[in-house]
Order: sequence, then structure tokens, then C-alpha cells
Amino acid sequence: MEIRKLQRVIVDALEDVKAQDIRVFNTQHLTELFDRVIVASGTSNRQTKALASNVRDKVKEAGGDVVSTEGEETGEWVLVDCGDAVVHILQPALRQYYNLEEIWGGKQVRVKLGTPSSFGIARPGEPIDFDDDESADDAPPAKPARKVARGRAS
Repeated sequence: MEIRKLQRVIVDALEDVKAQDIRVFNTQHLTELFDRVIVASGTSNRQTKALASNVRDKVKEAGGDVVSTEGEETGEWVLVDCGDAVVHILQPALRQYYNLEEIWGGKQVRVKLGTPSSFGIARPGEPIDFDDDESADDAPPAKPARKVARGRAS
């Protein structure tokens, strides 16, 4: 499966189960084992397991391969190996402690998220799925956010 399609399937699957702070990193310059690392947070063991399960199901439905899944026993940190993309789903305390963004975060791929996360990652007008071959400079300018007047309740 083409990497952009794979990362889109994964991000959509994470959003379906309300993952928080989704980040996608291009790792082609760091390793030949995989092209993307995707990191997301779940608020509980149950949610991290559900996120991993949904990623696994959606990737398979889209015709992709899931090599393995690790960490579902406890659900604090679940890893889903999708071949060209590795997905880390962690609870916030573990994510902060291990700081995977520092290890893999040299080249963040900007991905349009469907719903704003609690950390404000999704931005209106943000370009979709930029990677090494494209730059943000090639993107059309973002439209400014439209202000909506709010009426007062009587």
C-alpha cells in the first residue's frame, strides 16, 4: 500500500476512536525498516486497546498488512506494526516519559486531522499529508478562520 494512503487509513482509524495528540513522523532518513512512525495518546487502557484494534481492522480492510501488535495485555503502550508504518499508542504519562517525538520526530509530516484534538494539533486550512517530496511552500495559502457572531441568551 502506498505510504500516504496507509498513513491516512491509520490516522482516520485513530480519530474514529478519539485518539489525542496524533503525530506522524517521516523516518526514511533514520531507518530502512519503516517509513513512518505515528504516535497517539489514549486516555485509558481500554481506549488504547480499542485504538490499536481499530487501526488493525481498518488497515486490513484497506488491503494493508499488519505484521504484529504488542502491548495489548496491559494497554498502557500498544504498538501496531503495519510494515511501512509503526503506530505507538500510549497513555499520556508514558508518552511524556518516553518522549518518542524526540527519537523519531526529526521530520514531522503535517496531516490534516478531521477533528481538533485537545492539544490543538488540527488547524483549519492545514495542508494534507506533506512529506519529503513536497514542502509547505508549495501549498496554497490557508484561508483565515471565519469569525462567527454569537448571540446572547436571554
